[in-house]
Amino acid sequence: MSLLIASLAPVFIVIVYIYIKDKFEKESKRFLLKNFLLGAFFSVIISLLLYNIYEKYLPKSDEFSVIEQFLKAFFVVALIEEFSKYIIIRYYTQRKKAFNEPFDGIIYAVMVSMGFAAVENIFYVIEGGLSVALLRAFTAIPAHATFAIIMGYYMGKAKFSNNKAKWNLIGLLGAIIFHGSYDFFLFINFIPGIAIGAFVSLLVGIMLSRKAIKLHQLNSFFKEI
Repeated sequence: MSLLIASLAPVFIVIVYIYIKDKFEKESKRFLLKNFLLGAFFSVIISLLLYNIYEKYLPKSDEFSVIEQFLKAFFVVALIEEFSKYIIIRYYTQRKKAFNEPFDGIIYAVMVSMGFAAVENIFYVIEGGLSVALLRAFTAIPAHATFAIIMGYYMGKAKFSNNKAKWNLIGLLGAIIFHGSYDFFLFINFIPGIAIGAFVSLLVGIMLSRKAIKLHQLNSFFKEI
């Protein structure tokens, strides 16, 4: 039970944080939960299916090849995981009436992403214990949140744009770039000290996420003038 709590606590801290940041028109808790569950089940299933295809039909990368680890980070892990979240937001959430202002792109993307991150975190923590839970609480979970905020920022713009495809794909690409960058530096940890690049990437992602939140707050349709 303690491992389960340790796995889920940072996820719910992120959820509470982003819910508080939705200042002007709160979303239905029921619909937020639905998006969380879609992330926890549907996006996880999609990722597992795509990973299975990768494992079955594509050669495994050389763990000591920088180029192959680059391809794995960006074109396997980041692409698969962010795409599995993207399609839920793009083809389900974004079409709903509840998605009625740009900030909603951020909050719903975070809910889907935290559903995915919760399941992923449970498996990692059960295997690695409380030390892994503590480490991931300050690294992987905030990283998933930043990927979601970046994606959601652009998907929020897309909802109210005449060029939806452009902004939606920019959102997906932004999430892939930051996710891939974070993972790449971790994957090439055979180079001494290189893992610091993952933390630099995370810090940049956090700064951009804070800016994205503020921009959509300022542009809220429900903000009192």
